[in-house]
Amino acid sequence: DDCVGLVLDKLTELKLDEKTIVIFTSDNGGLHVHEFTNSPSTHNTPYRGGKGFLYEGGLRVPTIIRWPGHIKPAVTGVPIVNIDWVPTLLALAGLKIPDGLDGQDQSPLLLGTKADQEPRVLYWHFPHYNNQGGRPAGAVREGDWKYIKHYDTGRVELYNLADDVAEQHDVATDHVGVAASLDELHSTWLK
Repeated sequence: DDCVGLVLDKLTELKLDEKTIVIFTSDNGGLHVHEFTNSPSTHNTPYRGGKGFLYEGGLRVPTIIRWPGHIKPAVTGVPIVNIDWVPTLLALAGLKIPDGLDGQDQSPLLLGTKADQEPRVLYWHFPHYNNQGGRPAGAVREGDWKYIKHYDTGRVELYNLADDVAEQHDVATDHVGVAASLDELHSTWLK
């Protein structure tokens, strides 16, 4: 992280900081299992799992955006995903956003002109086994509902993230209709 600081300091020194958008983020949650002898792992509490898993510990990542004079420091819980960066950066650069992109422009959220985004459904597809222990699965999030379908076994899980952000209480059998609705969304999205 010292290197990020060095880059930011150099941008300021060169008087390029107000002309440069810096995004610090990741493609997955922290590594929570040892891959190699003495390899470091992270702790994603209160979230379950980490890299390679569809639980919140594998999907939620820190994101820091810096653009002095344009984006004010703020903390938000609004979910954004990495596919949002292309339309967002195009909008921030004043360019036209082409039709058909999967991501959504989040520039109003970043610039403080809008406090929230329109409700949307988020999808994930991990169709493989991985060296962290993850198995082939897909996930759908609609509002506070999070649905996970394990492709190799057919097992499904359902969580209400508003009540259970740690994903400790699978409520799929208690909310069969919600699980079926999210399963349909998932199947349609895959097609």
